[in-house]
Amino acid sequence: MNTMAATTNKNMKLEFNKNEDAMKLLISDMNQKLDKVHLGGGPKKIEKHHSKGKMTAHERIEYLIDEESEFLELGAFAGEGMYKEYGGCPSGGVVTGIGYVSEKQCMIVANDATVKAGAWFPITGKKNLRAQEIAMENRLPIIYLVDSAGVFLPMQDEIFPDKEHFGRIFRNNAVMSSMGITQISAIMGSCVAGGAYLPIMSDEALIVEGTGSIFLAGSYLVKAAIGEDIDNETLGGASTHCEISGVTDYKCKDDAECLDKIKNIVDKIGDFDTAGFNRKKPSLPKEDPAEIYGILPRERAKPYNTRAIIERLVDDSDFEEYKEKYGQSIICGYARIDGWAVGIVANNRELVKSKKGEMQFGGVIYSDSADKSARFIMNCNQKKIPLVFLQDVTGFMVGSRSEQGGIIKDGAKMVAAMSNSVVPKFTVIMGNSYGAGNYAMCGKAYDPRLIVGWPTANVAVMGGAQAAKVLLQIQVAALKSKGEKITKEAESKLLKEITDKYNDQTSPYYAASRLWLDAIIDPLETRKVISIGIEAANQAPIEKQYNVGVIQA
Repeated sequence: MNTMAATTNKNMKLEFNKNEDAMKLLISDMNQKLDKVHLGGGPKKIEKHHSKGKMTAHERIEYLIDEESEFLELGAFAGEGMYKEYGGCPSGGVVTGIGYVSEKQCMIVANDATVKAGAWFPITGKKNLRAQEIAMENRLPIIYLVDSAGVFLPMQDEIFPDKEHFGRIFRNNAVMSSMGITQISAIMGSCVAGGAYLPIMSDEALIVEGTGSIFLAGSYLVKAAIGEDIDNETLGGASTHCEISGVTDYKCKDDAECLDKIKNIVDKIGDFDTAGFNRKKPSLPKEDPAEIYGILPRERAKPYNTRAIIERLVDDSDFEEYKEKYGQSIICGYARIDGWAVGIVANNRELVKSKKGEMQFGGVIYSDSADKSARFIMNCNQKKIPLVFLQDVTGFMVGSRSEQGGIIKDGAKMVAAMSNSVVPKFTVIMGNSYGAGNYAMCGKAYDPRLIVGWPTANVAVMGGAQAAKVLLQIQVAALKSKGEKITKEAESKLLKEITDKYNDQTSPYYAASRLWLDAIIDPLETRKVISIGIEAANQAPIEKQYNVGVIQA
């Protein structure tokens, strides 16, 4: 018996070490990608930028935020792998995130002029709108560090005219102003055409002498349109707008002075009412968070102990579980993260027995778990407790027994309770995020204040193997309908091509490039991200009563 136990422990340790190594490789790959993204347009473009006496976008943010404070960068992988025909657009050509300026949380939006002169690609607009959305939801002051050549003309039809395109930025400027959200803009480079409205629709606008310029039309266009010969500095430089037009409020000699003035302005902003979320003195987990690396399997289909993950995320590893023995395919309970009270809804990836003694698949949502989750979500809204969703879900249970048991109405109840939540929601995709499971567990479409993924995240309508087989059947049937025959070898080759393409589209980088995820993070950063998110949410009092609407009993 002792020999068997020793063998089992040895195998478990071996599996843990393999999982840990696999996770560390994924994190190393993520950090390498981030390092490349942070170079923007590359070393030569950065050198050219510096030669003009200008800081880069990241340098400006680093100078602006408080020393030794955290900057939560959001959307770093926006545009990853996109626009290859134009040479790419690293990070969407703009850096966004939440940082502390004069001890106040602010949303910061900084154009990266080393990337296509800071021109706006479609993903740039989407990323700017997401930053504004976060600022509005959480009533965060927003600081724009403007240095952009305007819309990327070859793709103007995908950035200019639609509801969620370029013009929505200025609409949001107006809405935020009416909400009392402070907006500060610094013109630190080019600011042209429609983009010129952004800083002037802000509360206060600063401009850097010699490098900053703002105008509806540049000197070349003015010459072409009305025949007037004029240089850009005279047309729209710092002296023109601070001394003649009155368009801008502060003239600064360089980037550093400009950023110092912003710090001084933010320092004077008064405090507003808070939402009043419960927070006590933070404590670290008693269980080692680094062990998450070894607990999470490298093979996504394998079961694992989800509670062990939770214990490594919450303060003192203290988790008060709700309805522990009922609806076991989802784990619900109360805890604290960095001192903040939270309600956790997590997919259970262990194989468990149902109340009828039947085995349930890990990561699948059953009727009883959906019912339990809906009730728990309603309880958290009643108690004003923010919700944290830990996703590793393959979907809802299917089959005649589930359908006859009312899986659709129970799933709808969970979706309704979650959709109408008035407390802030935060979503962490640890592993799979498939189909309607993504929806019920607060996917992107359900307004989480922040949604992030670990490097192990997969977002798709279904798993790669199943989807590839379905797609293969469709393609083979299409070939047969044309009278074409397909050999086993050709079928295998086609299956591999389909599988590889589908797997590429389910990767966290594919999701992050399109801003389905706000960030890809090291699991050890999870506590920090949630804490910063709740601190931001606490600045926006809850103004709406919780109403689930009509639900099927």
